[in-house]
Amino acid sequence: MVGRPASEAPVLVFDGGCPFCRHFAELAELRSGIPGLTIRDGRSDHDLRRQLRAQGWDLSEGAVVLAEGQVLHGAEAIQWMCSRMNPSAPLLQLLGPLLATRERARRTYPLLLLARRLALGLRGLPVDPDQPGDPVRSR
Repeated sequence: MVGRPASEAPVLVFDGGCPFCRHFAELAELRSGIPGLTIRDGRSDHDLRRQLRAQGWDLSEGAVVLAEGQVLHGAEAIQWMCSRMNPSAPLLQLLGPLLATRERARRTYPLLLLARRLALGLRGLPVDPDQPGDPVRSR
Protein backbone atom coordinates (compact mmCIF):
# COMPACT_ATOMS: atom_id res chain seq x y z
CA MET A 1 0.00 0.00 0.00
CA VAL A 2 1.34 3.41 -0.98
CA GLY A 3 -0.65 5.29 1.66
CA ARG A 4 1.46 6.61 4.51
CA PRO A 5 0.88 6.79 8.26
CA ALA A 6 -0.71 10.08 9.31
CA SER A 7 2.42 11.02 11.26
CA GLU A 8 4.70 10.96 8.21
CA ALA A 9 5.51 14.06 6.20
CA PRO A 10 3.42 14.64 3.08
CA VAL A 11 4.67 13.58 -0.35
CA LEU A 12 3.71 15.12 -3.69
CA VAL A 13 4.04 12.72 -6.61
CA PHE A 14 4.09 14.64 -9.89
CA ASP A 15 4.86 14.12 -13.58
CA GLY A 16 8.48 15.14 -13.97
CA GLY A 17 8.13 15.23 -17.75
CA CYS A 18 5.84 18.26 -17.54
CA PRO A 19 7.75 21.51 -17.04
CA PHE A 20 4.73 23.16 -15.35
CA CYS A 21 4.33 20.24 -12.95
CA ARG A 22 8.06 20.19 -12.19
CA HIS A 23 8.19 23.93 -11.51
CA PHE A 24 5.12 23.79 -9.23
CA ALA A 25 6.49 20.77 -7.36
CA GLU A 26 9.94 22.27 -6.86
CA LEU A 27 8.49 25.56 -5.65
CA ALA A 28 6.08 23.71 -3.39
CA GLU A 29 8.90 21.71 -1.83
CA LEU A 30 11.17 24.70 -1.31
CA ARG A 31 8.83 27.63 -0.71
CA SER A 32 5.29 26.52 0.11
CA GLY A 33 5.67 26.48 3.87
CA ILE A 34 4.20 22.94 4.13
CA PRO A 35 6.34 21.30 6.85
CA GLY A 36 8.32 18.29 5.69
CA LEU A 37 6.86 18.22 2.16
CA THR A 38 8.89 16.11 -0.24
CA ILE A 39 8.40 15.65 -3.94
CA ARG A 40 8.81 12.53 -6.06
CA ASP A 41 8.98 12.41 -9.83
CA GLY A 42 6.43 9.76 -10.71
CA ARG A 43 7.58 9.61 -14.34
CA SER A 44 11.04 8.41 -13.35
CA ASP A 45 10.07 6.50 -10.18
CA HIS A 46 8.62 3.46 -11.94
CA ASP A 47 7.95 1.41 -8.80
CA LEU A 48 6.02 4.18 -7.08
CA ARG A 49 4.03 4.91 -10.25
CA ARG A 50 3.14 1.21 -10.65
CA GLN A 51 2.06 0.98 -6.99
CA LEU A 52 -0.16 4.03 -7.39
CA ARG A 53 -1.67 2.72 -10.64
CA ALA A 54 -2.35 -0.68 -9.06
CA GLN A 55 -4.41 1.14 -6.41
CA GLY A 56 -6.32 3.10 -9.06
CA TRP A 57 -4.33 6.35 -8.94
CA ASP A 58 -3.28 7.14 -12.50
CA LEU A 59 -0.51 9.74 -12.68
CA SER A 60 -1.53 10.59 -16.24
CA GLU A 61 -4.80 11.92 -14.79
CA GLY A 62 -3.19 14.11 -12.16
CA ALA A 63 -0.76 14.57 -9.33
CA VAL A 64 -0.97 12.54 -6.13
CA VAL A 65 -0.46 13.65 -2.54
CA LEU A 66 0.22 11.07 0.15
CA ALA A 67 -0.67 12.77 3.42
CA GLU A 68 -2.48 12.28 6.69
CA GLY A 69 -2.89 8.57 6.01
CA GLN A 70 -4.70 9.12 2.71
CA VAL A 71 -4.06 9.30 -1.02
CA LEU A 72 -5.35 12.43 -2.75
CA HIS A 73 -5.47 12.61 -6.54
CA GLY A 74 -5.85 15.34 -9.15
CA ALA A 75 -7.85 18.37 -8.05
CA GLU A 76 -8.09 17.01 -4.48
CA ALA A 77 -4.30 16.73 -4.28
CA ILE A 78 -3.71 20.25 -5.53
CA GLN A 79 -6.49 21.66 -3.32
CA TRP A 80 -4.92 19.95 -0.29
CA MET A 81 -1.55 21.50 -1.15
CA CYS A 82 -2.87 24.98 -1.87
CA SER A 83 -5.05 25.11 1.25
CA ARG A 84 -1.97 24.48 3.42
CA MET A 85 0.52 26.74 1.66
CA ASN A 86 2.10 29.78 3.18
CA PRO A 87 3.98 30.58 -0.02
CA SER A 88 6.82 32.97 -0.62
CA ALA A 89 7.10 32.33 -4.37
CA PRO A 90 4.94 34.63 -6.57
CA LEU A 91 3.55 31.71 -8.61
CA LEU A 92 2.43 29.93 -5.46
CA GLN A 93 0.97 33.16 -4.09
CA LEU A 94 -1.20 33.29 -7.23
CA LEU A 95 -2.14 29.60 -7.42
CA GLY A 96 -2.60 29.06 -3.68
CA PRO A 97 -5.77 31.12 -3.20
CA LEU A 98 -7.08 30.16 -6.65
CA LEU A 99 -6.94 26.43 -5.92
CA ALA A 100 -7.36 26.38 -2.14
CA THR A 101 -11.09 25.57 -2.16
CA ARG A 102 -12.52 22.29 -3.36
CA GLU A 103 -14.92 23.87 -5.87
CA ARG A 104 -12.35 26.19 -7.48
CA ALA A 105 -9.78 23.41 -7.65
CA ARG A 106 -12.32 21.05 -9.23
CA ARG A 107 -13.26 23.66 -11.86
CA THR A 108 -9.70 24.83 -12.57
CA TYR A 109 -7.88 21.49 -12.57
CA PRO A 110 -8.97 20.47 -16.11
CA LEU A 111 -7.19 23.58 -17.42
CA LEU A 112 -4.03 22.52 -15.63
CA LEU A 113 -4.31 19.05 -17.18
CA LEU A 114 -4.73 20.64 -20.62
CA ALA A 115 -1.59 22.75 -20.08
CA ARG A 116 0.23 19.58 -19.00
CA ARG A 117 -0.89 17.72 -22.13
CA LEU A 118 0.28 20.58 -24.35
CA ALA A 119 3.64 20.84 -22.59
CA LEU A 120 4.23 17.09 -22.82
CA GLY A 121 3.24 17.12 -26.50
CA LEU A 122 5.72 19.90 -27.22
CA ARG A 123 8.42 17.85 -25.52
CA GLY A 124 7.44 14.73 -27.47
CA LEU A 125 6.44 12.83 -24.34
CA PRO A 126 3.29 10.75 -23.98
CA VAL A 127 0.64 11.89 -21.49
CA ASP A 128 0.78 8.47 -19.85
CA PRO A 129 4.28 7.67 -18.54
CA ASP A 130 3.50 3.95 -18.94
CA GLN A 131 2.94 4.33 -22.67
CA PRO A 132 5.60 2.73 -24.87
CA GLY A 133 7.96 5.24 -26.35
CA ASP A 134 8.44 7.32 -23.21
CA PRO A 135 12.23 7.91 -23.13
CA VAL A 136 12.20 8.15 -19.31
CA ARG A 137 10.35 4.84 -19.06
CA SER A 138 12.84 3.01 -21.26
CA ARG A 139 15.86 3.95 -19.10
